[in-house]
Amino acid sequence: MTRIISGVAGSRKLASPAKATRPTSDRIRESIFNRLQARDWIDNKRVLDLYAGTGALALEAVSRGAIYAMMVERDGQAAAVCVNNANMIQKAMASEGFYDQVTKVAQKAVTSFLSTDSLVYDLVFIDPPYDISNEEVETNLKALMPRLAKDAIVMLERSSRSGAVELPEGLELDEEKNFGDTTVYWLNKI
Repeated sequence: MTRIISGVAGSRKLASPAKATRPTSDRIRESIFNRLQARDWIDNKRVLDLYAGTGALALEAVSRGAIYAMMVERDGQAAAVCVNNANMIQKAMASEGFYDQVTKVAQKAVTSFLSTDSLVYDLVFIDPPYDISNEEVETNLKALMPRLAKDAIVMLERSSRSGAVELPEGLELDEEKNFGDTTVYWLNKI
């Protein structure tokens, strides 16, 4: 069962579509968010969650102080789950007196979304299904570049067997952390 780990909506359980997603484990999310909080890189930030699945990454950010979260999910069942999870987190936030957070879900392919979106984001999570090729991830990273705020952070999660992804000009690898079958890449906009 996927849950919000910490923040205002901490411990809330998130719904998950049957077999349509591979949610980021609690252990990996906790590691990611502990580091983001140590850098003071969540409060009042605009978050983009590509291949959102359950929306857990974006909604964890909202629970911890992000002001805006856009979840992009092509699968209709998973997108509906994102909407329901976002509504539940919004209600939890409101019950604690937090009304300013905005959560949105776009039921689109990532490539289509990036070609039409005009917002700028401070923090981006990219957690594609492991069968998505590195070439597709590289194409999405290039398309993402105009959507990144100055000093934006991009968190890329891949299978440890996928190999390295070629980064577009303007992104640099800050750190790579292995969690068994999963590798998380911390990327900085330069």
